Amino acid sequence: MATPQAPASNRVVDLNDIFRPSKSLGQEAWSRLIRNKASVLGMFIIAFFIFLAVFASVIAPKDPLELNAGKRYLPPPFYKGTTNIKSEPEFLLGTDSLGRDVLSRVIYGARVSMVVGFLPTLIILLVGTTVGMISGYLGGWADNLLMRLTDVVYAFPDLLFFIIVMVALRDSFIGQFMNGLVLLFAALAIVNWVGVARLIRGQVLSIKQKEFIEAARCIGVKNSRIMLRHILPNSLGPLIVWAAFSIPGLIITEAILGYLGVGLRPSTNSADFFITSWGALMLDGQTAINSQPFLLLAPAVCVALVVLAFTFLGDGLRDALDPRMRGTQ
Repeated sequence: MATPQAPASNRVVDLNDIFRPSKSLGQEAWSRLIRNKASVLGMFIIAFFIFLAVFASVIAPKDPLELNAGKRYLPPPFYKGTTNIKSEPEFLLGTDSLGRDVLSRVIYGARVSMVVGFLPTLIILLVGTTVGMISGYLGGWADNLLMRLTDVVYAFPDLLFFIIVMVALRDSFIGQFMNGLVLLFAALAIVNWVGVARLIRGQVLSIKQKEFIEAARCIGVKNSRIMLRHILPNSLGPLIVWAAFSIPGLIITEAILGYLGVGLRPSTNSADFFITSWGALMLDGQTAINSQPFLLLAPAVCVALVVLAFTFLGDGLRDALDPRMRGTQ
């Protein structure tokens, strides 16, 4: 006896679902990224500090170098029980030992940290991508030479190199140019490109054996065009994730150098774009941690927030750009 067939479904098929254009890989990655609440929070925090850095001269309530007639103010309740020190409502975080507004100096410090995070990363990506691309694609003696150079640079201690460069060239022209910020960029970029070079080399070694690369070679496409138009776009995912995790490391390094007193040179001109950094503010505040903790806590909290924000964003980018996550909700 034949088995009775189940009744056909009465569901109406929407033709819009069939002919709706599929999302591109970038659109899929963005939709996965914005569904990650931690990454969205990180993006808002980063955007907030970038806004502070760009418009610091407008947002800051006081001139960061103004001495305020030599007076010293502490925010409540830390001023209680002290002598010859009074609270002033216009100084939300108090002033330092020279009477300079702490809140204004913290806002201006965001400029150095944001620039140190982004600009050296661009230089590192440019140098590391170039070395890794050439090494992985050409192979042979070029690969051996570039990778041995990478090993030599990688073996040198990063922090020790930063300190030596900043101390040795501090009084030179490049050390005084832009209060030493260009020297700091160079020191950070010289030794940090090796990680990118190794990452890109591994990507190139795996991609250059693909069929579409072989097809491009067969039709006579130049090697430079293959690297720029075919291999590099397929390596952007790991590069973006690496950059998101590298930026907080550079910000922490700048803060460490500033705390050690070998970072940005102190500025005496209010017209300078880069006046102070969060690391230098922590150096100033560590001597007054008991009587005025905001001198140390305010820049330290800012560094922690920026580092956490970039870490959250990096985690979200890593998941969003993972090809195994494509098609998942």
